[in-house]
Amino acid sequence: MNQPYYKIIDQEEAIFEHAYKNKLPLLLKGPTGTGKSRFVEYMAHKMGKKLYTVACHEETSSTDLIGRYIIKGAETIWVDGPMTRAVKEGALLYLDEVAEARPDIVVALHSLTDHRRTLFIDKTGESIVADESFMLVATYNPGYQKGFKELKPSTRQRFISLSFAYPENKIETEILINETGVDEDIAKKLIKIGEKIRNLTELGLAETVSTRLLVDAAILIKSGLPLRLSCFVAIAEPLTDDEDTVEALKDLISLSI
Repeated sequence: MNQPYYKIIDQEEAIFEHAYKNKLPLLLKGPTGTGKSRFVEYMAHKMGKKLYTVACHEETSSTDLIGRYIIKGAETIWVDGPMTRAVKEGALLYLDEVAEARPDIVVALHSLTDHRRTLFIDKTGESIVADESFMLVATYNPGYQKGFKELKPSTRQRFISLSFAYPENKIETEILINETGVDEDIAKKLIKIGEKIRNLTELGLAETVSTRLLVDAAILIKSGLPLRLSCFVAIAEPLTDDEDTVEALKDLISLSI
């Protein structure tokens, strides 16, 4: 597998490596589509580590992560979940949007994110000390979660944290070109659209234009879909279901290109 493309912006690579070396769990904070997941994939590949990824949501329970008993033939056997496998194998465990998970997962994390580095499995009565090479990385979108599901301070303070934001225009242009092969002129137009929408606070968008959406638009343009239509379906429509807001976004896009 080729190394995933990721543009180093600041000191995130060094911070990740030092967190790993010192056995510290790492929390990546920031809006959706700012490269958090890609960064984890990039670092796992660079360090030659096996990566277990769990996309957390409101139905994700500790059983999904730790493991469960299943019936196989005439017997009941225990099957490790991704967290248990990562702990035993010394892999990288990535919990995407950890605040979305149920409270029992957060409780299970506590003993893994302090000096104990131990996973307790109630159903089997085991206590598994994490392999020396094990690392826990989680992501959290504080802007989106505000007023809904916030990560408790007692949990947040168990991690060292690294904030992600949308990159400056020059870097974001470079990302679009490297990621999609789109022409520089097109990339700059897309960046301009993204910048304008991000500055439109009056629209009340829950999330603004992510680098991911700009990449999607560039992919469609590169494949031959008209520029304006690509922006409509990859940028305007995914941002909101409100018809008036969608139309306002489409008008802004049309004026920009």
